[in-house]
Amino acid sequence: MKVAVIGAGSWGTAIAQLLATNSNNVGLWARRAEVANSINRIHVNPDYVSDVMLSEDVVATTSIADALKHAEAAALVVPSALVRGAAEAVAPYLPDDVPVVICSKGVEAKTGLVPLAVFADVVGHPERLAALSGPNHAEEVVRGIPAATVIASSSPDTAALFRDLFAAPTFRTYTSDDVLGVELCAAFKNVIAIAVGVSYGLGYGDNTAAVLMTRGQAEMSRLVARAGGNVLTCMGLAGTGDLIATCMSRHSRNRMFGEALAHGESVDDYTARTHMVVEGSVACKTLDVLSKRYDVELPITQMVRGMVWEGLDPHEVGAILVARPLKPELYGIDVPPQHEWGDEI
Repeated sequence: MKVAVIGAGSWGTAIAQLLATNSNNVGLWARRAEVANSINRIHVNPDYVSDVMLSEDVVATTSIADALKHAEAAALVVPSALVRGAAEAVAPYLPDDVPVVICSKGVEAKTGLVPLAVFADVVGHPERLAALSGPNHAEEVVRGIPAATVIASSSPDTAALFRDLFAAPTFRTYTSDDVLGVELCAAFKNVIAIAVGVSYGLGYGDNTAAVLMTRGQAEMSRLVARAGGNVLTCMGLAGTGDLIATCMSRHSRNRMFGEALAHGESVDDYTARTHMVVEGSVACKTLDVLSKRYDVELPITQMVRGMVWEGLDPHEVGAILVARPLKPELYGIDVPPQHEWGDEI
């Protein structure tokens, strides 16, 4: 099968390599000619995961039309803020029957739409769309280090197609019909990873990180449930799995940015230094749209937004969060009724 991959960043490059090692021909769209030329000449992306030799079945191009020519499936792998523009660029060359998997993680500003919904808003036919998310650091997937992911679609056939397309001995795939839940988890975990990075940057320990992760997952669960997703999704690969990987890994740009933020570095400074998009810095703003729409408390998300965009001193955040009113642990989340001791279950 020929598969088009739109986006040659670290994750797009890893996905292209994974698909190629699964015996597919990959048309990889790169924005810059020097990246495409390097991939085609010496099989190396000079900007991302540059120490990995890519398969000869990955052919790069700066033409979206060429990448999609004769493609039987496509993967969109661009920063979440660019999904709408990418969908508009892809639309003229994308036949209505070509399935597309969206691999972006975030929420669109103003509309509050998740990436799959943004893409569907432009190109239509949501039944042929899927979302891929999980604990999948590009630096490990591209090297064949074992991992797993979840592929969500409203269509069981579309979910199964991409499940089989991506499945490999070192990359296990699961399916879900909870597109909204999977994509909200994908956006949320980046915000919490920034908070964890800040805590480590300030010299706090693993206990503090664990608190932020679990309370962050509680925020995630409240919003997913209120927005109409399946709260159990938050316990799966897109929720707990990706949260652990993003908060604790040395590969996590969101956690690394959090540590830099604790030491006074701005998001612009970090982006200029690393040439990487910090998705959590965008999501902490865009999730506020959904927080207000569904009247859901997101205190950690609010604090991250304050630190990144509103000049809040990271040293003050801990005191603000600890001073919040004490509440039941699972407030705002519907849970099954508890049984009295001795009741028949």
